[in-house]
Amino acid sequence: MADALRVVLLVALAAALLTTVALAFSWWMEPPRRLHRALLKAIGAAPEVETMSPGEGKACALNFDEEQVVVLWANGAHGLAYLFNEVDGGEIIVDGHVVARVRRGEVRKSLDVLAPDAEQVVLRLMFADARNPEFELALWDATFAGQVGSPGEALRLGRRWLSHLEALLKG
Repeated sequence: MADALRVVLLVALAAALLTTVALAFSWWMEPPRRLHRALLKAIGAAPEVETMSPGEGKACALNFDEEQVVVLWANGAHGLAYLFNEVDGGEIIVDGHVVARVRRGEVRKSLDVLAPDAEQVVLRLMFADARNPEFELALWDATFAGQVGSPGEALRLGRRWLSHLEALLKG
């Protein structure tokens, strides 16, 4: 009887250990964590500004020390790093309409809408790169499961990105 109890306890312990390992692996591989690790690896330090869209598997970040903008896609498996002088501008797009824009050599088009019921808020970064001239990242998309935040928060984040882009374009 004691041997049977010992076997049952060992099986239960092994099952608990396997469950813990599986949960830890699942946590480690969550898209936001994967994207954050990929950004850290691409930049080599903690970025000053970062934005992620786990539903799309995309992320972007600014590193002022290295003067780089890094964009990632495919959950961080692919990406590009641009120097600040390769950045042409950025836009905020709400439900398919450009509502704010910063471009090199142009006056900033200020954000003049609030759109509390927007279905999608997108940040578009534009680069002087013939092969990859644009990078779009959904700051808010009502169709993504588990979407956190609100369209208003996405617009504030987009406005902050445009402010950073405007500062680096002027600098």
